[in-house]
Order: sequence, then C-alpha cells, then structure tokens
Amino acid sequence: MYIKKGDKVKIICGKYKNKESVVNKVLREDGKVVVKDINVVTKHNKKTANSQGGITKTEFPIDISNVALIDPVTKKPTRIKIKKTEEGKVRVSCKSGKEIK
Repeated sequence: MYIKKGDKVKIICGKYKNKESVVNKVLREDGKVVVKDINVVTKHNKKTANSQGGITKTEFPIDISNVALIDPVTKKPTRIKIKKTEEGKVRVSCKSGKEIK
C-alpha cells in the first residue's frame, strides 16, 4: 500500500468526488482507508445499563482505489513509484519526480 496515515488525498470517484482530506487510518487487510470528514454515517445508539443512548457520527472506510495521493509540489493527484535507496524504500511522485515524506 502506498498511502499512509497523515497523507493528503483526493477522492476520485463516488459521492465525495473531487474532495480533499487527510487519511486518519489505513486498513491493510481490507484494502480500505478512513478519511477525515468523508463518508460520515449517523448512528442511533440505544440506551443501555453501561452507556447513555444518543446519536453519534462516525467515519466509515472507503476503498483505497477511490483515493489518489496529492503531490506536495504540484498539488494535484499523482501515482506513486517505490524507489530503493541505501536507507530503504522511498515513495516518489510520478508527476514531479520528488520524494514524498
């Protein structure tokens, strides 16, 4: 997976198309990401002995194929190449050719 927590991404298809936000969580096993303020669902919770009932809003995951990483130099969505260096693997933007931290 080339997207990490804290990366700025752009939604490329679906209900939230063309919106930009930050990745909160990456679910590697499922191939999904949780993006801040995207795919927010309202849940109604019933009152129990341990918790008080109410309405909560949670962010649901979206498929990783529906997001594109934003290049920090050009500020546009880009693809990523993995380059091997002496320190290890590094993510490199295909548009600008710059290293992504």
